[in-house]
Amino acid sequence: MKKITIAIDGHSSTGKSTLAKELAKELSYIYVDSGAMYRCVTLFAMQNQMFNPQLNKQKLIHALQKIDISFLYDAEKKSNIAVLNGNIVEDKIRTMDVSNRVSEVAAIPEVRRKLVEIQQNLGLNKGVVMDGRDIGTVVFPEAELKIFMTASAKVRSQRRFEEMQAKGEAVTFQEVYNNLQSRDDDDSTREDSPLLKAKDAIVLDNSEVSRAEQFKTALAWAKNAMAS
Repeated sequence: MKKITIAIDGHSSTGKSTLAKELAKELSYIYVDSGAMYRCVTLFAMQNQMFNPQLNKQKLIHALQKIDISFLYDAEKKSNIAVLNGNIVEDKIRTMDVSNRVSEVAAIPEVRRKLVEIQQNLGLNKGVVMDGRDIGTVVFPEAELKIFMTASAKVRSQRRFEEMQAKGEAVTFQEVYNNLQSRDDDDSTREDSPLLKAKDAIVLDNSEVSRAEQFKTALAWAKNAMAS
């Protein structure tokens, strides 16, 4: 079967990264977490005092050439870990502080252009699974398989809340819910590359679907696309 590009888009906390990782592992494809890349840029801005309290966009734009983002594979956790300028930042980019600011950073056209260029280069040879919010519409509009993931806000918030609790973060369910609602609005209304379902994307609503069931469904879609 031929190698294809799989683009997975959707709302926050729908399990895009989880599904993308599972598909990449099963198909022996490269996995790229585009959302982690935007989180890395956000962390860089925070570490360099670019929020006072609003983001100094011009300062960040001028510093983009100083940002190097890569991924390492953690064999023990069987997942990628984000590296920012030579430092492992996987845990740091998943905090609520970063979550509260990432949409503002992701809305900057210069930031998106830099990261889209990196993402497209990673997918030149096919055999890649990438998740985000504009993968099927901007990064890989010609992807052979496009999946758009969604779930109810309540379900997504509960998943994210339990995930953060497990990591020991002091956060309430309401804080997580409000953050997701805000990010949904920011992602869908920004002028540059808003969150949209590609016309040829298949919708996967996992509000009441188990992880195993959704993987089985998505894998069948992938194999069908690879064989066609």
